Amino acid sequence: CPKTKTAHYSRITALSYNPSNKQVYTLVLNSFQMSLSRSLPRFGQRAASSIHYNSRQAQRRWHATPSGAVDAGALPLAGVKVLDMTRVLAGPYCTQILGDLGAEVIKIEHPIRGDDTRAWGPPYATYNEESGKQGPGESAYFLGVNRNKKSLGLSFQHKSGVEILHKLAKECDVLVENYLPGALKKYDMDYDTLAKINPGLIYASITGYGQTGPYSSRAGYDVMVEAEMGLMHITGHRDGPPAKVGVAITDLTTGLYTSNSVMAALLGRAKTGRGQHLDVSLADCQVASLANIASSCLISGKPDTGRWGTAHPSIVPYKGFQTKDGSVMLGGGNDRLYGVMCEKLGRPEWIKDPRFVTNAERVKHRDELEELVETVTKTKTTQEWLDVLEGSGMPYAAINDIQGTLQHEHTNARNMVTEVEHPSCGPMKLLSPPVKFSESKPSIRSAPPTLGQHTQEVLTEVLGMSADDVEKLRTDGVVA
Repeated sequence: CPKTKTAHYSRITALSYNPSNKQVYTLVLNSFQMSLSRSLPRFGQRAASSIHYNSRQAQRRWHATPSGAVDAGALPLAGVKVLDMTRVLAGPYCTQILGDLGAEVIKIEHPIRGDDTRAWGPPYATYNEESGKQGPGESAYFLGVNRNKKSLGLSFQHKSGVEILHKLAKECDVLVENYLPGALKKYDMDYDTLAKINPGLIYASITGYGQTGPYSSRAGYDVMVEAEMGLMHITGHRDGPPAKVGVAITDLTTGLYTSNSVMAALLGRAKTGRGQHLDVSLADCQVASLANIASSCLISGKPDTGRWGTAHPSIVPYKGFQTKDGSVMLGGGNDRLYGVMCEKLGRPEWIKDPRFVTNAERVKHRDELEELVETVTKTKTTQEWLDVLEGSGMPYAAINDIQGTLQHEHTNARNMVTEVEHPSCGPMKLLSPPVKFSESKPSIRSAPPTLGQHTQEVLTEVLGMSADDVEKLRTDGVVA
C-alpha cells in the first residue's frame, strides 16, 4: 500500500545518513531489487502476487545460460523486461546498454526488412555454410548495437500484431521507441493507451526534436542535429569549414541519456508505484552535451569558441603534432607541464623564453610555438616519442586509427573486444560493455540476433501462445 512504501523509503533515507548502520545496506538492496524486478499489479491482481510473479519469471527466464556466460540473474537489471521498438542507432544503443546490464530486451523488427541497419553495408559478417542462408550476411552496423537482445519479427500493420504488442507491453517494465511524435497513436501504441494497460510502464520516446516545440514534427538525423545545434560549427580545422564528428555522437549521446533516464524512472517507480513518459530528443541531448562550451558562450556572449582542429582554444601547446611516421598529441596543460614538455623535447630554453613563459603569452604566440614544437616532433617516429615521454607525467598520446585502437595493448588488457559465436556467421568479434563492476559482471551473453530468431520463444514463453498459434501468425504474415 502507498503508506507502507512511503514508510519504507523514509526509513532508507533516514538510515542512509549513518553509513555504519548495517541495516541500510539490506534496505537499499531491497529497494533496488524492488525497483528493477517488480511490475505494478495488473488489473485484478494484488501487489504481492505481482512481485512474486515477476521474480519467478525472472528466475525461469535466466536460469539457463550459455557455457561460460555470466548468469543474468546476478546483473543489476535482471528481471526487467524491455520492449524495444527502435531502429538505427540512438534507440538500439540505449536498449543495448540496458541489455548489457541484465534486462531482457525484446526487439520488434519488421518481419521482412528488419531494422534499417541490417541493410547498411558493406562490411558484412558473411553467413557460414551451416546456416543455409543466402545474401551478403549480417551488417557490421547492426552487429555493433544489438547484442544481448531477442528479435521478434512482427508487423503491427495487422490487428493481430497490435494485439501482440499490447500483450507484450502489459508484461514489460520499459518500452523504448523512436517514431515521429504521434505516429504510434494510430496503432494504439501511444503512451496514453499503454499506460491504461500497464500503469507501471516506463515509456521512452526518442525523437529528433521532442514531443513539443515548433520542430517536433521533423524527423531527426544525427548529422543534421549536429549541424543545427552547434557541434559541427566548432568541429574541424582551424581555418577550414565545419566538419562532422567521426562517429554519430549525437545519436550515441542520446542513447546514453535515455538509458540513464530509464533506470532513474525505474527507481522512481519503486517509490511512487507509477510509470512515466520520457520525452528524449536528439536536439536537447546535443545542446546539453555542449556543456562547458555552451557555458562559455552564455557567459561571454560570443557566438562560440571557434574551430581549433586538435588544438585547445585557451591552452597552448595542446594539440596534435606530426612525427616522422604519424602524429602525436602533446599537452602543456599548465606552466609545470609545459616545462616538462620542453625538457623532453630537448628545448629547455623555451621555458624562459619571454614569448612562452606563461600560458597567456603562449596563447598570444600560439603559431610561433606550435611551429617550433612540430619542427622537433618531425625528427622522430611516433613510437620513439612515446618512449621518450613515458613516465614524464605530461599528457601525450599517439593518434591511432581504429584498428590500432582495437589492437592496442591497453584495449586488450581491459578486455574491450570479445569473441562470440553468432548463430549464422560463426565466431565474430564485438566490442565489450565498457564499465567494470566489482560484483556484477556485464558481458555479451548473446550475439546480435538474426531477424526473427526469437519469435517462437517470445510468443510461446512470454505470452503463452501455442505452437499452432504462432504458425498461423506466420502464415498470415503477422510474424516472421
